[in-house]
Amino acid sequence: MATQTHSLSYAGCNFLRQRLVLSTLSGRPVKIRKIRARDDNPGLRDFEASFIRLLDKITNGSRIEINQTGTTLYYQPGLLYGGSVEHDCSVLRSIGYYLESLLCLAPFMKNPLRIVLRGVTNDQVDPSVDVLRATALPLLKQFGIDGESLELKIVRRGMPPGGGGEVFFSCPVRKFLRPIQLTDPGKIKRIRGMAYSVRVSPQMANRIVDSARSILNKFIPDIYIYTDHVKGINSGKSPGFGLSLVAETTNGTFLSAELASNPQGQGAAVLPEDLGRNCAKLLLEEIYRGGCVDSTNQSLALLFMTLGQQDVSKVLLGPLSPYTIEFLRHLKSFFQIMFKIETKPCGEERKGGDKVLMTCVGIGFSNLSKTLK
Repeated sequence: MATQTHSLSYAGCNFLRQRLVLSTLSGRPVKIRKIRARDDNPGLRDFEASFIRLLDKITNGSRIEINQTGTTLYYQPGLLYGGSVEHDCSVLRSIGYYLESLLCLAPFMKNPLRIVLRGVTNDQVDPSVDVLRATALPLLKQFGIDGESLELKIVRRGMPPGGGGEVFFSCPVRKFLRPIQLTDPGKIKRIRGMAYSVRVSPQMANRIVDSARSILNKFIPDIYIYTDHVKGINSGKSPGFGLSLVAETTNGTFLSAELASNPQGQGAAVLPEDLGRNCAKLLLEEIYRGGCVDSTNQSLALLFMTLGQQDVSKVLLGPLSPYTIEFLRHLKSFFQIMFKIETKPCGEERKGGDKVLMTCVGIGFSNLSKTLK
């Protein structure tokens, strides 16, 4: 066990969330140096500090040391505690930035997690809450994390730069994760979407829907895009609109794409028609990439495969994103696990781009803090 607890050392601000999440799960301390050391404004940003505070809230006994300039961080993880938590996220990044990591940690808490997050619900950088609800929650169910208490609800929408949104997330705890065999994505059977407009004309959402349908209707008839026009106190502090689209396949795979308008006072104004068309094209591109897990959730699937029971898990993915490739390197450092990676070129019958078949044997990670009832 002594070798297992020696701390890992990294330099730079990239992949901070990955390192802290894997450190928490593996129980290995991590030291990160030179965080934007040469920048005019050195050290951790507000959103990263907010993320560290969130980790502190959901764990018990974590030790976090940050030097005066914020360029060095030492994190010694405690036990994942969970319970009922509230957190105000930084408005510089969306709630999706925090939720992605919570999805990785939530099944391994001592008490089921029930958390209220406040901030920006949809922006142009991170996966929105809509997309995570439509794609990440079905993925959790594949690993046996399901039940009444798995819920992700948007209470209020908030657009950048003001924010003002609110999201409720609850997740049950599990002692083990089940291994998965997702090797056949199936064919697309329906497309669902959500066009939202906040503090702008309700007509915006309808214009987005019409333009997105104009492209997607050529391929499949079963398309339904909901419109969500939020008024009054539930609409946050800034105006904006956007669209998230999700394609579901015959085998229960979900592929997603999304776009949001430019934040108020930043960049040129976006026409809702252009946004709808571009988002539909992004969805078609994601479908071309294919795989059983879409590109936003690749790392979540690989993490849960790693932590599964000591059995073989297989998943077919589209081309690996740079974030996922770095995540695989981190998995090797923290858990000493290697994936078998086989490329599957698109043959005659396999439409779309080249695929990658990822295979690994889980490390048999068990949730030791879960009390046996």
